[in-house]
Amino acid sequence: MRSVVAVAHTRSFGKASIVMQQVAGQDVSSSSLQRITQDVGGELAARRDAPASSVNALAATPLVPPDLAVVECDGGRIRTREPGCGRGVHLAGKGWNETKVACLIRAQRKTFDTDPQPEPPDCFCDAAHVAKLAETEALSIASIQAEPVETADADPHDLPLPDDDWRPKRLVRTVLASMANSDTFGQQMAREAKRRRFGEAAARAFLGDGLPWNWSIWKRHFRKYTPILDFIHVLSYLFVAAKAVHPEDPQSAWDQYLVWMRGCWSGEVAQVLEELTRWQTRLGEPPADAADSDPREIVRRTHQYLKNNQTRMQYPEYRQAGLPVTTAWMESLVKEINWRVKGTEMFWNNPDGGESILQVRGAALCDDDRLPKHLLTRPGCVFTRRAKLPSFAGATRKS
Repeated sequence: MRSVVAVAHTRSFGKASIVMQQVAGQDVSSSSLQRITQDVGGELAARRDAPASSVNALAATPLVPPDLAVVECDGGRIRTREPGCGRGVHLAGKGWNETKVACLIRAQRKTFDTDPQPEPPDCFCDAAHVAKLAETEALSIASIQAEPVETADADPHDLPLPDDDWRPKRLVRTVLASMANSDTFGQQMAREAKRRRFGEAAARAFLGDGLPWNWSIWKRHFRKYTPILDFIHVLSYLFVAAKAVHPEDPQSAWDQYLVWMRGCWSGEVAQVLEELTRWQTRLGEPPADAADSDPREIVRRTHQYLKNNQTRMQYPEYRQAGLPVTTAWMESLVKEINWRVKGTEMFWNNPDGGESILQVRGAALCDDDRLPKHLLTRPGCVFTRRAKLPSFAGATRKS
């Protein structure tokens, strides 16, 4: 059904209706598209939750397991309406509901006898770029450089390619998205990983940030995967902490950040923790009612973050094994999901409308064409099994 593919790859039901009329020559109202999408979203959810061995599963099990299996997950938010209030904007609670997104990557890697990149990428030593990564307004540090790098249109998680790129290569991406709680979403991830034969991979990695539910999912379902803390989050914490301990001297703050960042990149997290402890002693412990911007609280929070995640920060070992050290794939995916479901004018029925669009958009972003394949098997589908898929079926897919 071309209409659902159009919904998945356009910004709204209204725009999908225009595409259907001008490209496919079919008049389909936005209300009809919304109803069809809810039906298809429910079907996709049912097939997602089918046992891995079920003939009703969304995608066929691969013939061979991957060389490298990478699992990443993150949270987001979408705006929802109060249930049962009909059309219009009737906000549910504060108007926001949490979403969960995961990508399961079948990847190819290279292994090395030593660390293939002992020095951090140049972008992590670029003040303007780091300020962008940390999402702060620390322009005083960024202004140290005479010619700051333009980063507004770049994905801040993308690392420049070294001459001999050690990073794993993405082969096939599977996407999951849902408004389910973390327990249910973890089960969805585990079923998909089993279906993808990830448990048989030669190497397995699970990446996340500091969100507790990320690591609860890892502990419950992916404990045989190497747990890796996204280095970008480490970098961001260190950048803000360096500013906190040198508030009047941007150059000293930048130099401090570089020392700490290089220490974590090289796996010397214990030394960074020792220095943060000394700074905490010098500044004093924050009071219970300390503001988030209080330097004492910033140092305490950074120390706690590194300490809690220290075992997931063995970055030289990960690079040597050909494993990723950032959640670049996840961050790119979240942007692709948000492009369709998040915006000032977007409000979704709670929970059916929000869940349905997440299922349709997630399926459309999978590399195995599971959305068009599902649509081809629906009763009353306008395609035949030999019909050519619409040219826009994979228009937004990124490698």
